[in-house]
Amino acid sequence: MPKVRVKICCISSIEEANMAVQYGASAIGLVGKMPSGPGVIADELIHKIAKKVPPTIATFLLTSETNSQSIIEHYKKVNTSTIQIVDALNDRQYQEIREALPSIKIVQVIHVLDENSIREAVEIAEFVDAILLDSGNPNLTTKELGGTGRTHNWDLSKKIRENIGIPIFLAGGINKDNVMQALNYVQPFGIDLCSSVRTNGQLDEKKLEAFFEAIKQLG
Repeated sequence: MPKVRVKICCISSIEEANMAVQYGASAIGLVGKMPSGPGVIADELIHKIAKKVPPTIATFLLTSETNSQSIIEHYKKVNTSTIQIVDALNDRQYQEIREALPSIKIVQVIHVLDENSIREAVEIAEFVDAILLDSGNPNLTTKELGGTGRTHNWDLSKKIRENIGIPIFLAGGINKDNVMQALNYVQPFGIDLCSSVRTNGQLDEKKLEAFFEAIKQLG
């Protein structure tokens, strides 16, 4: 299996970003305004952190906006390298984002709920650069768009990976104890972490170190 990319999400400071990169993160996630979930920080801070991250490290803006113009406006406040759309995009307006921001990568989150998630991922894969499979539920009264700390049905995630030709990131309840199982079974391009490497909401250096130790056996 090729070396897996690790994205550390819910980064809340330059110090946390530096720590994540030091231990081996290929990407960091910076959470904009959300209806629920952890890690939300101001756009000004997202911009400040993104400017300080080495150019070889991807910076993801997590946006809950659902129309292309609002996403473009959100992006222009922060200037990350990647946009992670955590909710369904109205009318599949990806081309409008592409035309406005041609050099920016687009990652769409699919909340893995049932067999319909497979169809949704296959349809959207033609428009985006990567799919991120998470355990949220956008159908709740207060939308749950990530950061749940729960695993989902990896059988569905595996089917999605087998049926699309672009990279997938696997998120939702991944930790040092189950990461090898996740990697071996789903075989994602990357793993996305938030709560499992935190203590009281803060990035925990010991947990971060233990996680990267757990994946070293990949070689």
